[in-house]
Amino acid sequence: MGRLGRALCIICTWCAGALVPMSCAWAAPELSPLRAQFELADDHIDYGETKLLVDRVIAPETDTDSVRRQLDQWELAIRGMLPAHPTPRQILDTLLKTLYLAGPWNQGRPFSYDLSDPLGRNPKNKLLATYLANRKGNCVSMPILVAILGQRLHLPVTFATAPSHVLVKFGDKQQGIWLNVEATAGGFKSDSSYERETNISASAIKNGIYLRPLTPHEGVGVIAATLMEHYAAQKNGDALMAVADLALKANPRDAVAMVWKANAYHLQTEQRITSRYPNASDMPPALRETYHRLTRENLAWFAKAEALGWTQETPEQEADYLQSIEREQARRSP
Repeated sequence: MGRLGRALCIICTWCAGALVPMSCAWAAPELSPLRAQFELADDHIDYGETKLLVDRVIAPETDTDSVRRQLDQWELAIRGMLPAHPTPRQILDTLLKTLYLAGPWNQGRPFSYDLSDPLGRNPKNKLLATYLANRKGNCVSMPILVAILGQRLHLPVTFATAPSHVLVKFGDKQQGIWLNVEATAGGFKSDSSYERETNISASAIKNGIYLRPLTPHEGVGVIAATLMEHYAAQKNGDALMAVADLALKANPRDAVAMVWKANAYHLQTEQRITSRYPNASDMPPALRETYHRLTRENLAWFAKAEALGWTQETPEQEADYLQSIEREQARRSP
């Protein structure tokens, strides 16, 4: 019957269609702007515009002009606090102070992690407009805002991922290293901390699926992962497949996109076959090869992700994480 898996945090009535693969033509006009983002040269990719494009697909009512004005205001607030002739590190530190430390620069309302939705199950909470409005974020919205503002300030910033997590990498040219910006807390964290805390295997590091500074093209795939989650929730296997393929073309080592692609095959199997023939014995012989092909592809894409070092989060790992959230809630309580 195939497998279903959850990719990233990100956390994160079937249609009985025809036997032939359903056309994605209906989705093409919707996805063509995203496809265009992937086709841009790296130095022309704008994380802010990519995020707004994705958010508009998920929530068409998004007021993109309002979001752009707010981003302008945050950029001006950061620039207004910079010393004369700042170094890139000083700009980064000022960016983090502006967002995360309470003061007149943020009206005494700093951005912080949303403990009420620790698993990111409310898709609205991953929208940039929501995060800017309530200043409560998650491991998707928080690093994306840091990267957007960092890019606007001409900082050498990019994305990286860990299991069920997104972080920002800052290229510190003075030290010749990449610094990990942990945007959910507004500070810094070492690679070894991520490896230990999120159970990253040595093979995953060797194969470059985690903690590797991503190119802007690969970063578009990180932002688009929320759209993959959206299509999975809609049970739209064809649209999910289309976005996963865009991400994999940009980054063939994108384990998150691999898992979503595997899930897309599972959804297609449900939509086209098992929803109509829940008992295998009732399945017409002409459909069985299609069923077996889709199931093989589902398992094969999970196998590809696992071969690179991806592992399915266990119930025990999720429970441990939720317990850490409870401890943090208790610590914050007066």
